[in-house]
Amino acid sequence: MTLADLPVVNASLNGLSAIFLSAGYWFIRRKNQIAHRNCMIAAFVTSTLFLICYITYHTYIAYVLHRGPTRFLEPAWFRPFYLAILGSHTLLAVVIVPMVLMTLTRAVRQRFELHRKLARWTWPLWMYVSVTGVLIYFLLYHFRTA
Repeated sequence: MTLADLPVVNASLNGLSAIFLSAGYWFIRRKNQIAHRNCMIAAFVTSTLFLICYITYHTYIAYVLHRGPTRFLEPAWFRPFYLAILGSHTLLAVVIVPMVLMTLTRAVRQRFELHRKLARWTWPLWMYVSVTGVLIYFLLYHFRTA
């Protein structure tokens, strides 16, 4: 494996995060708090690993290869859709980090009512970021023609 393989690793970590988030939601709906906790910790770990790999890859691209970000140019008709997905993904990825940390902290401190109130917002945003991360990978590396 090389640093060039990190985009597929990143997509896989985002996909795993979405799976753990889904399972965590399913478990808490069935009042299985231990399984919920384990899934949410796994989602946090996979998302953290994603962030480390993402920063590593983009640092390598910028400072070692002296290249900018990959550009989505073709098909031209789809580019606005791609940019809308990328823009919302990027904005929410920044917003979700403190939300995840606050939600996790409230759970660790057993402040479950406050945890639940914030998790109602955190979970769908985190899920959106995870799923669109995978979608962006496929659009950028498998769908675009240029």
